[in-house]
Amino acid sequence: MSNNLFQDTDSILSEERIFPPTPEMVANANITAYMKSKGFEDYEAFYKWSLDNRFEFWDDMAKELHWFEPWQTTFEWTTKPFFKWFVGGKFNIVYNCLDRYMDTPIRHKVAFHWEGDNGDTRSITYEQLYIETNRMAKGLQNIGVQKGDRVAIYMPAVLEQIVAVLAVARLGAVHTVVFGGFAASALRDRIIDAEAKVVITADGNYRGGKLIQLKHIADEAVSETPTIEKVVVFNHQNLDVPMQKGRDIYWHDLLTDVPVDTVVPCEPMDSEDPLYILYTSGSTGKPKGIVHVQAGYAVGTYATTKFVFDIKDDDVYWCTADVGWVTGHSYIIYGPLMNGVTSVLFEGTPSYPKPDRWWGVAERFNVSILYTSPTGIRGLMRFGEEWPAKHDLSHLRLLGSVGEPINPEAWMWYRHNIGHDTLPIMDTWWQTETGSILISPTIIQPLKPGSATRPLPTIEADVVDKNGNSVGLGKGGFLVIRHPWPSLMRTIYKDPARYQTYWDTLPNVYFAGDAATIDNHGYIRVQGRVDDVIKVSGHRLGSMEIESSLVSHPAVAEVAAIGKPDELKGEHVKVFVILKNGIEPSEELAKELKLHVRTTVGALAVPEELEFTPSLPKTRSGKIMRRVIRARELGEPIGDISTLDS
Repeated sequence: MSNNLFQDTDSILSEERIFPPTPEMVANANITAYMKSKGFEDYEAFYKWSLDNRFEFWDDMAKELHWFEPWQTTFEWTTKPFFKWFVGGKFNIVYNCLDRYMDTPIRHKVAFHWEGDNGDTRSITYEQLYIETNRMAKGLQNIGVQKGDRVAIYMPAVLEQIVAVLAVARLGAVHTVVFGGFAASALRDRIIDAEAKVVITADGNYRGGKLIQLKHIADEAVSETPTIEKVVVFNHQNLDVPMQKGRDIYWHDLLTDVPVDTVVPCEPMDSEDPLYILYTSGSTGKPKGIVHVQAGYAVGTYATTKFVFDIKDDDVYWCTADVGWVTGHSYIIYGPLMNGVTSVLFEGTPSYPKPDRWWGVAERFNVSILYTSPTGIRGLMRFGEEWPAKHDLSHLRLLGSVGEPINPEAWMWYRHNIGHDTLPIMDTWWQTETGSILISPTIIQPLKPGSATRPLPTIEADVVDKNGNSVGLGKGGFLVIRHPWPSLMRTIYKDPARYQTYWDTLPNVYFAGDAATIDNHGYIRVQGRVDDVIKVSGHRLGSMEIESSLVSHPAVAEVAAIGKPDELKGEHVKVFVILKNGIEPSEELAKELKLHVRTTVGALAVPEELEFTPSLPKTRSGKIMRRVIRARELGEPIGDISTLDS
């Protein structure tokens, strides 16, 4: 990102409603227990201590996990911006998710309750998950998967998806999970960049009552990926799918000769060895392969799950995200399992077959902690308050929000209708790149609708101007973090120069790419992206991917994609299309182009608005100025256009 993206932002929202915690919440909170162990009763004093003693804090968190060999140095930052945590330690995240419980009562505890799109249910205990993960790890070994290999996982939200992720990490291989809603071209590009040798997929699945032919999509992708040696297919729907001899193998056939008592020891990994690559869209170019490592990522997700969600032994926790996004990695799989909690995994959609589906799931499994997105909340608000009122949600004790800033109206609806005007809402801010939550209340802090409140312990967040100077209270600026934390990404896969832009766009800080304000209570409110990433329903979509899809259509010459505010989705996509000479615009062509995006990128990227235009604003070097397009579209100040080609 270059400095021409940095335009002053205004603090438009003024929110003064405060919701304090109850004394009981404060007394029984996990964060209170840790604070007292350090001699603190007051959070502000404790937070200031954490900034001065960040390495002691993270040492304490790391010591709660299992290490094959302890670390010698907590933190190294000799070659900025590249850093290391827990240097010299040997670690495996899966041991901390499963193995360490096998001599404890947790082995008999339910790890996941699962509900399918059609209402089917299954449950799996920690011991059963341990058994199936070991069997799958052995099956993968049998087809050649070794430490350091990359394995692509393109599956629906089923228990076998969890098993696949854990089995890959158990072996010390690197998983790259691709969202099951992506089209073949998106899967292909991610496989090629990661140089994956195995794809794990399923025959298909239903989502919202609609069949998704996953194996057919995977076949199309793999036909253009020379590194793939094997395709493992989980038979989820008993569909008749093509199986290429010598390459494709059904999941159940892979495990036929693997006994239930098989144990594949967790590979002892260096603290800084890669755990996974997760691709996220950037403002320009191809998707970025965010690299997270074994130990630091584990410590960060473990600690934030424990403190933000205040995990207790009898909780039933439900994160409604998809495993294909970082929220699913951190707060469906790794964070909850390392905390030994029972979780819910849901395959369906919020309103299928009726608008009370989510509330029915929460009631059936006695969910006590619900972590969901503002988009999901807003989508269900439009159906009215009577739908959640049909269900007994009395087991709930804590709510969470993730994916984008939540508007105060949705926050209040969530608290009133789901939280019965009493439950705290953990409004969390973080990113694929950060690995874990950075800014969020804990259960002991007063809450303010629409605000992620304060940074978590050791997280030194600030709002600055384009020169890196703090803007002060009540003014808009750019959200930055001043010191690395354990779960932060280590690099962009095969592109370290791109990683460095996070640290050199603004001087000597990690720039998050978001605009924010700090109010007179010291609470942070995130305003949204300052670059060209479009957030649709909590998902980050790069304008370049959408544009590239449209330009591949024979009628299209050039395209610009922007995000426009949307009460339901956060943003929706609008595209401006320049047609090739001799081709006339029409409604039929517009429909065809939208369908083209659906088939080449995926349903999430389909533009809600499509406008044919004879020209687009560009820089003198030929770059389309999306910032100018968006400002004109929304009637906002255009700002600096000195580079515009007049």
